[in-house]
Amino acid sequence: MSWIREGELNLIERISANILKAGPMPKHVAFIMDGNRRYARKRHVERQEGHSQGFEKLAETLRWCLNLDIHEVTVYAFSIENFKRSKEEVDGLMELAKQKFVRLLEEKENLEKHGVCIRVLGDMSLLPLDLQEIIAQAVVATRAHNKCFLNVCFAYTSRHEIANAVKEMAWGVQQGLIKSSDVSDELLSQCLYSRNSPNPDLLIRTSGEVRLSDFLLWQTSYSCLVFQSVLWPEYSFWNLCEAILQYQLSYRSLEKARGLHRESQSRQQLEADCLCVTELLQHRGNGKPVDAQGRQEALRKYTASREERVQDFLNVLQSKRDLFYTNLCSQAAVA
Repeated sequence: MSWIREGELNLIERISANILKAGPMPKHVAFIMDGNRRYARKRHVERQEGHSQGFEKLAETLRWCLNLDIHEVTVYAFSIENFKRSKEEVDGLMELAKQKFVRLLEEKENLEKHGVCIRVLGDMSLLPLDLQEIIAQAVVATRAHNKCFLNVCFAYTSRHEIANAVKEMAWGVQQGLIKSSDVSDELLSQCLYSRNSPNPDLLIRTSGEVRLSDFLLWQTSYSCLVFQSVLWPEYSFWNLCEAILQYQLSYRSLEKARGLHRESQSRQQLEADCLCVTELLQHRGNGKPVDAQGRQEALRKYTASREERVQDFLNVLQSKRDLFYTNLCSQAAVA
């Protein structure tokens, strides 16, 4: 089954979609695709069949999202916690993932036609090497596409992601790329696996569970959270419309909270920069007073140098991550 399905909505779906699109629409939607195993039990089929049906539903949901002008989707495909399941089930999920990414590589022309960029967020080192190599080829092959984005969280938990971001910042300080005073919640956001994506506007979890299960904890602080009782393989276009409607009803309060958060971040950064400038002036001026204009100019220069320093550090991180995927592709080519 193709990752990107062709086809338009039917007449009733198109009418409903146009009505929805008259209001504020989420640009980025995240899914916790829960209920595959319960679906398998309900249908009296093997667990692997439930997971396979879950993938088919993802392909269908991506088509709906494209028709609704939702151009970024993030899905929770495999948690690090899932490694605790039976070896048979984990091996089956790894094999299913391998098959689907191989299939994706066979669809390069279709992905290029739609401009689909595939990103895999998670700790790749936890995966079998052959799967790492196939994933790397898919990521590199679609890296330049920029019309729509599919972020697959695989071997992922949010706590692991945040801990990794902290390690990245500590490494940057150790290497002299950034200063300890440059560390902030905004910089941490830029060090997450999801650094290239805006935070989700809407997060949807299926199966009736009302918890996030360590998914995008940092990124969804100001997102609309919708919990639906339907099992993932049974998800419908109308379930998606219902979730979007809930987002629209919450839109104003979400935007207000996001605005206040941005203001708070800016204020905290300004206070931090002012403190650093004060310390620098005291050190350089031997206690001599500096007038307001001098302080303002020193603050401007310090802010510019901090921003340049941080951007250079982020460029190094991006290069390091790009090289990781490139090396995996090279290994695959040699093999």
